[in-house]
Amino acid sequence: MAIMIASIGAVYGTLFGQELREYLPFLSIGLVMWFLLATIVNEGAVVYIHNAHFIRQAATPKLLYVLQVMWRNVIILGHNFIIVVALLIIFGVKNWATLPLFIPALLLYVLNAMWMAMISGLLSARFRDLPQIISSLFQVAFYVTPIMYRPDALVRFSWIVDYNPLSYLLHLVRAPLVGEFPSMLTWGVSLGMAVVGWTAALWLTGRYLKRIPYWV
Repeated sequence: MAIMIASIGAVYGTLFGQELREYLPFLSIGLVMWFLLATIVNEGAVVYIHNAHFIRQAATPKLLYVLQVMWRNVIILGHNFIIVVALLIIFGVKNWATLPLFIPALLLYVLNAMWMAMISGLLSARFRDLPQIISSLFQVAFYVTPIMYRPDALVRFSWIVDYNPLSYLLHLVRAPLVGEFPSMLTWGVSLGMAVVGWTAALWLTGRYLKRIPYWV
């Protein structure tokens, strides 16, 4: 991850005319947090399929498999986040007042990732082509979400960022670390996604979770 951030930072920082002291922390936070979200959802999509043998043999609570995915990737986040901390130490923290906001922002970010994993896992157990579709959609989303470029770089196509809910999630966790306060719109969209997403996830779980052993 560190090598990838350094390579992309050198190339795209030059292409975009960005100062590395500004661009590298911005890029590292974006890549690390995106990797967390994408990996959780992609692994969540196949979690029941890959554990089909255990699901058929034992009456283990199905959501434990999703929690395993969450826990494993949170640990990986802890390792990757060392890169972000190192860059903040090297280039300096812009605004100490915003740093505490990262804790609730990260919690909300992970909560959104979890309901996505729950829904993708349930639907993928029923429709086996869905994991490949989800993976492809995240590859597309990587380029239309401001991970490697700043949101204001898309002047003509700013609507791509404005109507991309993942942009708000990413900004939520990135802003406190780059010295900015997340806007009320960012908090509102992220909270709204969590409420709607968890409502749908719990409804689908209650309705279809018992069918998973027959689907896998």
